[in-house]
Amino acid sequence: MNQYLSARIHRRNSLKLLASLAVANSVPLLTACGPSTKEKKPAKPRRIIVDADTANEIDDAFALARALMEPTFQVEGITSAQWHTQEEAPRDTVGPSQQLNEELMQAMKRLDVPHPIGSNIPLVSPVRPQPSDAARHIISKAKETPEGEKLTVAILGPCTNLASAVLMEPQIIPRLACYFIGLRFDPKQRLWSRDEFNTNNDPNALDVLLNAPGLEFHLMTATTAGSLTFAKAEVDRRLQGKGGVADFLVRLWDNYDRAWQRRVAPTKATWTMWDLALIAAIARPNLAKAVTVDTPPEDLKRPISVWVEIDAEGMRQDFWQNIERWLAERR
Repeated sequence: MNQYLSARIHRRNSLKLLASLAVANSVPLLTACGPSTKEKKPAKPRRIIVDADTANEIDDAFALARALMEPTFQVEGITSAQWHTQEEAPRDTVGPSQQLNEELMQAMKRLDVPHPIGSNIPLVSPVRPQPSDAARHIISKAKETPEGEKLTVAILGPCTNLASAVLMEPQIIPRLACYFIGLRFDPKQRLWSRDEFNTNNDPNALDVLLNAPGLEFHLMTATTAGSLTFAKAEVDRRLQGKGGVADFLVRLWDNYDRAWQRRVAPTKATWTMWDLALIAAIARPNLAKAVTVDTPPEDLKRPISVWVEIDAEGMRQDFWQNIERWLAERR
């Protein structure tokens, strides 16, 4: 009982600290979801870090490739994440993710982008970070962000690295915009479910971010992203033999082999591109519909932005157009 009360007190004090920092910096919880009707100046490139558990499934690599191809993105980091709950996962899961990140970046000739390794261990509590090179890189880039601007952190796996950065340096919260794929949500009944892979790989880390007042938070749920699928036959037809990242993605799909996949998708004829849906929604807001809802009931009640619908066909065509442009420019 004493340990339980102590943990509750630590968590409450942590939330008070985050709240005081948010109030002191006078940061709104969310920016407007819809476009302005007024004429705008040309937008600055979006400064973005993408955090990925790339060795978990093949959709991470497609999402990373899409981010590195996006002309409106200034990619300031590709960081690696753990995925320890997957069946047949090795003891070191962040290492294979890091290796694939580097292989993909080499295939795209983008090793100039910083690519620090993340934590191999999830948070053991919502008040204790797991320091890593990835978390320190997020902190450094957030501190470089000019006042009034935000560093986008797109999380394709568990939230371990960003949550650790926030716990290590809470003052960076006003300079961050978190984009996460995880959880499940029924928009009609406004019902949440945590029975989802990224969520289960570090539930404490997700709670840190949801319970951080002032942290801009955008969510692509697994419910919504599940409608974006790619067919292996089309991937082969469009990419095979094209060299560089094209052949890298084909080989990755060919060589993927996991016990769960052998049971449910032995032919690998199609794949759900969960993570690509998040990157596409950030790059092309017209391809996704977001609403503002309250956080899950067990977390600090505050509004967050949740995508509830995507144009899956539009996202597929957007990917093909961009990778074809990328390959054509490098011939």
